[in-house]
Amino acid sequence: MAERGRPRSFDRQQALTRAMEVFWAKGYEGASISDLTAAMGIGSPSLYAAFGSKEALFREAVELYGRTEGPEIWDAVENAPDARAAVAGFLTATAHIFSRPGKPRGCMVVLSQLNATEASASVCAALRENRAQGQSGLETRLRRAVAAGELPASIDVGAIAAFYLTVQQGMSIQARDGASEDKLLDIARGAMAAWEPLTAP
Repeated sequence: MAERGRPRSFDRQQALTRAMEVFWAKGYEGASISDLTAAMGIGSPSLYAAFGSKEALFREAVELYGRTEGPEIWDAVENAPDARAAVAGFLTATAHIFSRPGKPRGCMVVLSQLNATEASASVCAALRENRAQGQSGLETRLRRAVAAGELPASIDVGAIAAFYLTVQQGMSIQARDGASEDKLLDIARGAMAAWEPLTAP
């Protein structure tokens, strides 16, 4: 017979993955504790004992999202033979990832909390920082291309990175609204038509 009052054992990583998917689908404020505990298969005392708070759970979920959902996109950037292919790969991988069957659609970092309330101000700040890392990643790749002589030194690296990151964020909203992978790929191709004008000397 189980000892009375003994905490229920559970797979913490599996529970965190399920919480990530709830936050991804419903957003930070939209995901209630009952939504989270139902998906995680635990009671609220176990949630607080294992993760501390809803915000701490969310922050861990965002970190897990970056480790598990982001690499395909950033591998496409890093492994591309040139800057144009890097940006095209960034958008193409985005179209695939944001529309996968069996996963919430769009990007958790973009969609899970945009409007700050008193309760979510620190969450919004953390997500803004996370999104800024995306901008920084694209800028770094473009600066390497400038340093290698592949792109002219006169281009505005920050503006180009911001443009393509904005396209990606728009693709996230389109995906959440039901856009197919083919439609997202069409958006990506349209955005790449701006590459030559943006990178002209």
